Amino acid sequence: MAIISVVGANGVQGLAQIRQALAAGYDVRGISRHRSDVLDEQFPDIDFRSADLLDEATLAPAFEGSDYILVNHPVPLRPRRVEMLSAIGRAAKSLGVKRVVYNTATWIPDRPGEAFSYGDNTAICNALFRTGAPSTVFGSVLFMDNLQTSWAKRYIADEDRFHYPHGRTMLANWISLDDVGKVMVHSLTRPDFEGSWMNIGGPERLSPMQVCAILSEVSGREIKYDPATPEQFGQMLANGLGDAVPAERKQIFADYIRDFYIYNNSAPTKPFEVNFDYVQSRLPDIRFETMREWAALQDWSPGSKGSGE
Repeated sequence: MAIISVVGANGVQGLAQIRQALAAGYDVRGISRHRSDVLDEQFPDIDFRSADLLDEATLAPAFEGSDYILVNHPVPLRPRRVEMLSAIGRAAKSLGVKRVVYNTATWIPDRPGEAFSYGDNTAICNALFRTGAPSTVFGSVLFMDNLQTSWAKRYIADEDRFHYPHGRTMLANWISLDDVGKVMVHSLTRPDFEGSWMNIGGPERLSPMQVCAILSEVSGREIKYDPATPEQFGQMLANGLGDAVPAERKQIFADYIRDFYIYNNSAPTKPFEVNFDYVQSRLPDIRFETMREWAALQDWSPGSKGSGE
């Protein structure tokens, strides 16, 4: 059976891709600097190899024997993604890997206009393609699973409020991480996706109030929208990085998140929206979850822990 190596296997994105690769019948290898307790708990039997994503000498031994590679970037490496994806692409090409599929985890610019930090995604796509490794890139615009993280869920579960930095009129095509995984795995054997990129999102374009209505329905409690300011949200996410991250790096990250949401709330390019009809036309064999379907499978009870806790 073909082997898929999942880069970033310890994170929630990588874990979802492992689930979908196993469900599709592939053998799976986890790739990260260290094997985590979470990976051991969920997938104790999968192969694992250590690699430093910025040390190219460690990549070929980690990828050796892989037919395909799925790539997710660790948050601390976001500023060095061109370097990281270039190294991964070169290693994959040297080994004859059939396809590298990268998930940018944010929108890829597809029209004229100020692209803020999203322009980095274009540079990363180009860097990966220029390595000559057969590659595909997906820009997943906003994850439903963000609502199950420790920094979002505690407000929903314990305080009955959706505390997020979206303007009340902002619309977003939220997508589940398992659907992102399905798309990435499905694309591996699609020749028409080689050398291409595409933004992906879920089947509904929802406002924050519509998200609250869905959360209220599935939890059996009234969940009210309590917008966070971009600055509050940036500090909240930075604090979630933990004590191992230096204070100056936390502040840089907080400022980035603040500016990111200031931009997203007013950007004419609407980075949280996708043309879902086009997505579905390219991927007719994939049924995408609605927010209600996804949320109904989650635990929203008071005191329930979010991912990362």
